[in-house]
Amino acid sequence: MQLRPEQLAAHLDKPLAPLYLLHGDEPLLVIEAGDAIRAAARKQGFEEREVIIVGTSFKWDELFLATGNMSLFGGSKLVDLRIPSGKPGREGSEALQRYISTLGPGIVTLITLPELDWQAKKAAWVTALSNAGIAIECNAPPPARLPQWIAERLARQRQSAPRPALEFIAAHVEGNLLAAHQEIQKLGLLHPPGEISLAQIEAAVMNVARYDVSDLRDALKARDTVRAARTLEGLKGEEAAPPLVLWALATEARSASAPSTKMRALLHAAKIDRIIKGLARGDIWDEFLQLVLRLTRSRSI
Repeated sequence: MQLRPEQLAAHLDKPLAPLYLLHGDEPLLVIEAGDAIRAAARKQGFEEREVIIVGTSFKWDELFLATGNMSLFGGSKLVDLRIPSGKPGREGSEALQRYISTLGPGIVTLITLPELDWQAKKAAWVTALSNAGIAIECNAPPPARLPQWIAERLARQRQSAPRPALEFIAAHVEGNLLAAHQEIQKLGLLHPPGEISLAQIEAAVMNVARYDVSDLRDALKARDTVRAARTLEGLKGEEAAPPLVLWALATEARSASAPSTKMRALLHAAKIDRIIKGLARGDIWDEFLQLVLRLTRSRSI
């Protein structure tokens, strides 16, 4: 059975399945799902846990011994099997498929893998494990959905933020969910429940660097070409994340009052976005400067 990560919490309120298979491209989500399953196992009386890590010299008999070596007091047990390579080999593949037939009451097995490619997902051992229990693929949300993901995480700590603030965080972390998670936790410590403004989030998220994108936005609003260019150069020197700089420029471009100016600026921002993603060629910082000049010299903004 396949389960999405966001469905796991409701599932764990019920009696546990005999087997869970975790894999995906986002370590944070894999870790969180594993922690949730382990916590649910403890809550449901699985008092003993045995961690088994598959390495180069691993003997698959150890897996079968773990299920046969129950507690002297007859308690239930969680077998926590981790395969860092995601490739058990022929012997391991056969062993895992045999292992399914040994599943019974008193044992819950959690198998953790890294990201699986499309061929691995179709392998007989992966299919067998998925059919025998619950498979959860923990992938990072696409960039377009990251602001909503951040909003959902803020809601867990009874906080919210306007869309521009969510987009600001998303641009700052560049798709890194662990970094996003840390920023969200920071906001939980700095601010009480309720809505957090864009200004508050900018102040909390930006580091102690000399230059930050809020300075760039201020210079753009003032149409101060020299200050904006100097700030941009400072951001480049401090290796600011290009998506965050682009977010600031695109935000100001959207505020242009003249439709023609706005369209040219947004098309330029779209071109830079393609360069950042490797879909087009060009010097990112030179393009940033050209866009800054366009925005500050226009009298229609």
